[in-house]
Amino acid sequence: MTMQTTRTAVGANAPSFGEFFKVWLKIGCINFGGPAGQIAMMHRIVVDEKKWIEEQRFLHALNFCMLLPGPEAQKLATYIGWLLHGIRGGLVSGILFVLPGAFVMLGLSLLYALGRGVAWIDGALFGIKAAVLVIVLEALWRIGKRALKTELLIALSVLAFVGIYFLALPFPLIVGGAALIGYVVARTAPERLGVSGKIDIATTSAGNPWLQFTIAAIVGLAVWWAPVALAAVALGPDHVLVTVGMFFSKLAVVSFGGAYAVLAYMAQQAVETHHWMTAPEMVDGLGLAETTPGPLILVTQFVGFLAGFRDAAPFSPVMAGVAAAIMTTWVTFVPSMLWIFAGAPFVEPLRANRHLSGALAAITAAVVGIILNLSVWFALHVLFGQVEERHIGWLRWYAFDPLSLDLKAATLAVIAAVLAFGFHRGLIEVVAVLAALGIAMRLTLGA
Repeated sequence: MTMQTTRTAVGANAPSFGEFFKVWLKIGCINFGGPAGQIAMMHRIVVDEKKWIEEQRFLHALNFCMLLPGPEAQKLATYIGWLLHGIRGGLVSGILFVLPGAFVMLGLSLLYALGRGVAWIDGALFGIKAAVLVIVLEALWRIGKRALKTELLIALSVLAFVGIYFLALPFPLIVGGAALIGYVVARTAPERLGVSGKIDIATTSAGNPWLQFTIAAIVGLAVWWAPVALAAVALGPDHVLVTVGMFFSKLAVVSFGGAYAVLAYMAQQAVETHHWMTAPEMVDGLGLAETTPGPLILVTQFVGFLAGFRDAAPFSPVMAGVAAAIMTTWVTFVPSMLWIFAGAPFVEPLRANRHLSGALAAITAAVVGIILNLSVWFALHVLFGQVEERHIGWLRWYAFDPLSLDLKAATLAVIAAVLAFGFHRGLIEVVAVLAALGIAMRLTLGA
């Protein structure tokens, strides 16, 4: 789509590039609250206040972004920028949506790695763990209410939980299986997926969409993989920077359903397969990510930082940690922008495709089961001191000693639940209160 065509499609209220840049820089600095809050904030600014795009186009853009892997709020920011100012607009909005939070997360990762053993830092992290558990449970409830509209979708959610928790099936296999089931069922019985049988008439964008797709794919893939290839040539294929780049690149391809959907898979791989961190440290990382602006998936940066920090050769720990954090952030967010630039020319046909809508509905249902797995995994590691993974044949589960229940952590979790579910307090407020209580417990009771 040419710049002139884009502006005509959006309307006469399209901003100058200078104004556009300033607004997205502001959004990048204040976009707290997770994807739901971030999407609502973008809607308020670009639709209600600035009137840069109309309501229906915003909703169409959101539906399109939900069909693709990666953080939905960042994809939406990139797509809105593309609508308003073409490729350079998509680059500016997509990058500025992430960059301020990435700098904050890097600072918190450094503080975490270098400040362990300091009483108030350990106390704050202790309280944040309890807040994270409740935040994940709240996400499970919110997404479940929206996604599980039919008996088939409930069944898919249960099967996803059983598959990942008891059978240790790979996350990509579960997502792919759910997508295939949804696609097939939507052909004959879309109502079983809560999908309307009616297909709106779609319009296509100006220009050659396949040419735009090809150019975006070639350039995007080259930009995506260049740092990984460079690290492999300079440091060898087994270096931690290469391992981190490969792992989070794979995660970027299968991360349908938002950050919570992939956290369990990422956590278990980082803790149990790569041994980059412990389970409590994974919970700490999520808690820190909840306090920063930007997508929640910035927790990947924390994981990458610790991986590099603890396997630093031939660099210093801090230098290796920073390099691994940059690599992680790069391969997490460049692909999500690639999907937008390559897929944007097809947005209307994709939006109107009933079969893809069925696949998305099935994926979202499976995500609920995956988040339930994440909730159980976090609860066990936050609340109990002794948790052990056990296997019998194909079956896998986590055994725990009830007598190892941490009463202080349980008390904080109950307080967090009351604040979130009883008083409906915001995410940042819950995290701040629990961090303060954790510090108080640490200093007075030795938590």
